[in-house]
Amino acid sequence: MGSVIVITSGKGGTGKTSLTGGVGTALALRGRRVLCLDADVGLRNLDITLGMADAALMDFSDVIAGRCSLDRAVAPHPTVAGLDLLTAPITLPGDFPGEEAFRQLLDQARESYDDILIDSPAGLGEGFRLAVCGADRAIVVAVSEPSSLRDAQRVVAQLAGLEIVHLVVNRVRPRLLRRQGATIDDAMDTAGLPLLGLVPEDAKVTLAAASGRPLAQFAHRGAVRAYENIARRLMGEQVPLMRIR
Repeated sequence: MGSVIVITSGKGGTGKTSLTGGVGTALALRGRRVLCLDADVGLRNLDITLGMADAALMDFSDVIAGRCSLDRAVAPHPTVAGLDLLTAPITLPGDFPGEEAFRQLLDQARESYDDILIDSPAGLGEGFRLAVCGADRAIVVAVSEPSSLRDAQRVVAQLAGLEIVHLVVNRVRPRLLRRQGATIDDAMDTAGLPLLGLVPEDAKVTLAAASGRPLAQFAHRGAVRAYENIARRLMGEQVPLMRIR
């Protein structure tokens, strides 16, 4: 049975979608069968991060409504074997059956995939509750600024039902941390979570998306190495934290 990991944040702009795509790609490149599921209804961008802009014709609401099977709705990545995308609808239909139906969709996905990564909408609204309702574990994404870490605390309070919740500090800029007089330990203490990984600020993340390619096929250092390390930790490997200079 596959594992469902929701990737969430307390506010937008933390790089949550890029992390979902980057870690999903890294897992697939290590031989895993991976489904990246965009749950950000109305603001879906996971296809762009994966280099699959507009590749998906059907979305998760089509599967739940029975208009097509899960196998038909997912879009396989054109160059990364084992990596599939299931996108979000532009809007949820008025008769959308809710969380129980979403859980049943995830149970179907567990039968076919090793890892299901859900890109949750930012914030704590209805979309967040849908995204987390069937998850086995969560990754909370924050940047090092105080407001983002405070928002991460609020997210943690809503994830009490999950046994495994980790923090990823994204878009790390060491010079800024030093000027703030802060450390990664401070970020962990503020968020109240164990650390799963650090991801450096990396312009190649944006450049890869603009080129229509996943970052793993665009770069070999920086954020892509951080995504690989996080993927390895999710698979149970002991991997030292990156030194970000």
